[in-house]
Amino acid sequence: MKKMKKNTLLTAIVLISILMQYCSPVNEKHNESPGTFVMSKSDLQNKIKGGWAGQTIGVVYGAPVEFKYQGSLIPEQQIIPWNEHYVKYWWDKKPGLFDDIYTDLNFVQVLEKYGLDVDRDTVAYHWANTEYHLAHANQASRYNILRGIMPPASGHWLNNPHADDIDFQIESDFIGLMTPAMVNTATKYADRFGHIMNSGDGWYGGVFTSALYSLAFRCNDTKELVTEALKTIPEGTQFHSCISDVLSAYNKYPEDWKACWFEVEKKWNNDVGCPKGVYLSFNIDAKINSAYVAIGLLYGKGDFGHSVDIATRCGQDADCNPATVGGVLGVMLGYDKIPAFWLDPLKEIEALNFENTSMSLANAYEMSYKHALQNIAASGGSEDEISVTIPGQQTEAVQFEQNFERSHPIARTKIDKSFTDSLTFNFTGNGYILYGNMVKRTKIDRDYIDRISKRLGSEVFGLAELDDPYTAELQLYINGQADERINLPMKNAARRTEPSWKYQMPEGSYTVKLVWLNHHPDYEIRVNDLIVYSEIQPKSNLPHTH
Repeated sequence: MKKMKKNTLLTAIVLISILMQYCSPVNEKHNESPGTFVMSKSDLQNKIKGGWAGQTIGVVYGAPVEFKYQGSLIPEQQIIPWNEHYVKYWWDKKPGLFDDIYTDLNFVQVLEKYGLDVDRDTVAYHWANTEYHLAHANQASRYNILRGIMPPASGHWLNNPHADDIDFQIESDFIGLMTPAMVNTATKYADRFGHIMNSGDGWYGGVFTSALYSLAFRCNDTKELVTEALKTIPEGTQFHSCISDVLSAYNKYPEDWKACWFEVEKKWNNDVGCPKGVYLSFNIDAKINSAYVAIGLLYGKGDFGHSVDIATRCGQDADCNPATVGGVLGVMLGYDKIPAFWLDPLKEIEALNFENTSMSLANAYEMSYKHALQNIAASGGSEDEISVTIPGQQTEAVQFEQNFERSHPIARTKIDKSFTDSLTFNFTGNGYILYGNMVKRTKIDRDYIDRISKRLGSEVFGLAELDDPYTAELQLYINGQADERINLPMKNAARRTEPSWKYQMPEGSYTVKLVWLNHHPDYEIRVNDLIVYSEIQPKSNLPHTH
């Protein structure tokens, strides 16, 4: 009898130990590292494969509604399609839709070629010399690197107006997939890769995403997952506050994701950096889009389809956010547990190479598994024929960064004019950015001007030429003093995202002049808007009655 009791007690202790390892938050009270985590190699492969598959499914599901709902929910009565050959349909129709995946794969290839210890400059050079289309923070960083502005300066907001944008968030998935249950290892990779194109909240978006993926290998509760991933973000940052507000609203409205969305939207749906979004409805700020990811995970409660659908219906970047949710749940569930309804259409393209790459999903499955084994070994873990032993890591916050400090947008003025010689404008504040770019005159027609004027999602960089060799040279003058020498290449992969910007100048009145030094009659520079910043937050001057 005593022996039975002893055995029962030992069994209970073992079970408790296993449960304590299952999701690391249970150890946070004592600030102890979670115990080692053992999983089979087949399970590891299955989860990595599920992460890539879920990510790809999510981006395709959200494709028809991407940026069609800005600051509004997608109503339930709008049916978002999904059918037997749907992934292949988008594969053929719009290969660029899969930029969430092939920018990820660019980094996987770099790691495969140069090893896991590849230095950041090597990654940056490889990144800058890709030929596929990039936009926002990605393209701004590529422009910087091609001109010798290396990371982290290439992603810093003073050199990259898009630094708070979603870019690193949507291409950081690969990090978590190769750092299973090793969240601090994941954030170290995020530092090396993410500061190429982002900083501040934009970088935190990728830190948070990579942490979600990493932790999903050992955590099956979505609330615990979001809570634990948030620990990688320093308290006091806007990003941390935003996701904390999501968790608070979830606790208040545990069955109503729309109520949670409204609470977050009221406070956080305002962009201060991206010139396409400041004072407009368009918003690819990493905070709000990461909030939509968190909402999808929390309210989907582990159901793959429901979670992806919620993240999509939050709007804005409605293909990227469900891609993250689908990828994280793909890890949590594993490839073979993704419902066939979602998974079967993906299988048609798994062996095909993405546009402008030599990589397929099948390649990604294999390489990420290989890199995961290497990271486990490098972090002090081990493997045998059937399993891996992963060392425990207590989640740590990364360094504090906050972009656009003392830089508040105070005005957006519509200019809507082109120039071929010079442009002069005045403003009062401590910074500005011009929204626009160079265009080839043969590409400008009445429809283009109309699209720009109405802000219907047109991108001036979309008129760039793939191989046009011309580069406009401009001289910037501020209050009569020569300042920056600006190059505006026409080639798509070499473009500067905006003609001119300047932040954190002394507060005051300024006259800015841009002089085109090498004008060519086939080109003109189109300026759509002037956005002005100030260290003084704007306040309404309307009288208040009580």
